[in-house]
Amino acid sequence: MLRSKKLKAAFVVASLSLLFSSKAFAGTYTVQKDDSLFKIGALFSSSDKSIMTANNLTSQRIYPGEVIQVPCKTYNVKSGDSLYKISKKNNVALLSLRKANNKWDDLLYPGQTLNLPAMTEKATEATTVDSTPKTTPESKDLDLLARLITAEAEDQPFKAKVAVGAVVINRVKNSEFADSISNVIYEKSGGFYQFTPVENGFIEKPSSSESREAAIEALQGYDPTNGAMFYFDDSTHNKWLWSKPIALRSGKMVFVY
Repeated sequence: MLRSKKLKAAFVVASLSLLFSSKAFAGTYTVQKDDSLFKIGALFSSSDKSIMTANNLTSQRIYPGEVIQVPCKTYNVKSGDSLYKISKKNNVALLSLRKANNKWDDLLYPGQTLNLPAMTEKATEATTVDSTPKTTPESKDLDLLARLITAEAEDQPFKAKVAVGAVVINRVKNSEFADSISNVIYEKSGGFYQFTPVENGFIEKPSSSESREAAIEALQGYDPTNGAMFYFDDSTHNKWLWSKPIALRSGKMVFVY
């Protein structure tokens, strides 16, 4: 009788072990260029050794395109969802959500399964930015960029918001423009400000939370325009702007090289 109980207990423990193991590694991740097990582990708050064990890997070497199991919760996309809404609903950084799914566009369909990244210290900082005044140059850049995005694209899709921020970053990187976010935004050409919100004072209005998320994505390197230097409303009649190669159209906004 005692032996039977021990066997039964062992079976229950084994079953629970399998159950928790399957839950712990519930997602699949496609390895990208420059990935490492350490980077992937950090994204999902795990260790490289745990991922090696779960995938029966004998070395740290992984290859782009390789599909591996990762320890994460998953989310099934619902009608009306967006990546921004999903990140807010699950309290994860939007950029981390993109990285966890190698998802750099905004196309979603109901029933699609997404990996949810872990809440790292960096992600926590990114998703809890508020309107409290900061003193560091980085946070000042974020606040100013978010205010520009709010003034220029508050009623536009999220991709357009990120793209506005990306244009500013692209100008900073280009030697033909000023060398800082603040200098780019307040730059004058021919006696006129480059950005209308600076001219009309809308740049001084508080930013929205979604614009701050967009600014964070732009500052962390996401550029849906792939290098655009200008943007404008599609109602403009400026022939010079329309003559430039179009990089992206999002909502009513046009981004050009």
